[in-house]
Amino acid sequence: MTERDTSGRLSQGQVGALIAQMRSVKAADAPAAPAARPKAKSFGQLAAYQTMAQQKAVSATLGLKSPYYRQHEVKAGRLTRIDGREVLNFTSYDYLGLNGHPEVMQAAAAALESFGTSVSGSRITSGERPVHAALERSLATLYEAEDAVVFVSGHATAVSAIAALLGPNDLLLHDAWIHNCIVVGGRLSGAARRSFPHNDLAELEAILAAERGRFDNVLIVTEGLFSMDGDGPDLAALVELKERHGCWLMVDDAHGLGVLGATGRGIAEHSGVDPKRIDIWMGTLSKALASCGGYVAGSGPLVDLLKFAAPGLVYSVGMPAATAAAADAALAVMLREPERLARLKKNGHAMVARLAAAGLDHGPAWGYGIVPVIIGDALQTILLAERLLERGIYAFPVLPPGVPNHSARLRFFVSSEHTPEDIEHAVSVLAEEKRTLAEAGLSIANLAQLLTQRNGAAPAR
Repeated sequence: MTERDTSGRLSQGQVGALIAQMRSVKAADAPAAPAARPKAKSFGQLAAYQTMAQQKAVSATLGLKSPYYRQHEVKAGRLTRIDGREVLNFTSYDYLGLNGHPEVMQAAAAALESFGTSVSGSRITSGERPVHAALERSLATLYEAEDAVVFVSGHATAVSAIAALLGPNDLLLHDAWIHNCIVVGGRLSGAARRSFPHNDLAELEAILAAERGRFDNVLIVTEGLFSMDGDGPDLAALVELKERHGCWLMVDDAHGLGVLGATGRGIAEHSGVDPKRIDIWMGTLSKALASCGGYVAGSGPLVDLLKFAAPGLVYSVGMPAATAAAADAALAVMLREPERLARLKKNGHAMVARLAAAGLDHGPAWGYGIVPVIIGDALQTILLAERLLERGIYAFPVLPPGVPNHSARLRFFVSSEHTPEDIEHAVSVLAEEKRTLAEAGLSIANLAQLLTQRNGAAPAR
């Protein structure tokens, strides 16, 4: 025990001894100096930004204009205007030419007059309007479902639905070519995730045989019409598979609605499958219905659950009334005017046939709305898109990672409003420009040589 004076304090000698002891402590025993405070990187230092900046630099050196975020100066349709010049447009998914249709515009204007530009609240609190229920009834009827619910965002529809339905004890199985919204929803849900090769139901069945018993619920997801390749699944076989293994099946019918089937009701009608055998119908209103947002259709309990648990619905502002009214009116026109769908199919089949005759690779496309032209080489694809635009034809280049490596392509959205002459002209110019590029030998493989030539430097030896 340390001796203290009668007041309880350390004596002067004891204080001196304590100070001497403290001074003798080795530096190694002293507390470490506080570490330097971490500093966040600037956004320009992030790897993703650096990659993008390098790609921009290469494009600038080659004299290429970025194909992204080009400004269109008129409404989406058969023709568009870019930089003051009218061009033939194959980049808009206004499949049935309903964008700007008088009835659609009038419905939007009436809703705008009654309810304003915003519903100014989430639907669960103060954003509910009669037009939401009307559109949901129309969509439920279309899919012969008990109910439906619409979201303000198409992407958020899938993300929110999957996040609300699946958890850590569940499994999400999806086609390898599925849309990003399904993948993001799976990540958010915390469920285990597996992909199966595109439309490979034998591999899907093998995964189910090995894995189904480990999980409480299994959700299989496919698309009605795949957005990059223009083909679809064997829906009847998928339904049989999900029923045999006790799974749910979700079909993203975003590009199928208004495009597939005798009356445009989508992949179920196209495949001759009872739509009630699909557990979850999901899609967007921005394609054939010329509006914006997304929907889920299915059983009453499914829709009730989503209305109270889907984050993109509960925690988001409701769909603007004018947007909902426009989609509902477009759906009515679609069903009343089947000749639009007939023209769309005729044009899509003509595009595929003409590409095949010209020796151009259209991949597995069925010839409904979406028609890719597989180029393979990314640089050639970008150059080809630019040359087409210079000649008055606008088709968008799609590059990895948006598609698998070595499958860069131009994606053509064919609509009911394109003419046979439009399609003939587009394919003829495409074939001509592709031959010119091939003869020039321009490709990713000789990119380094091209860059040194453009920079005026001698290539490295």
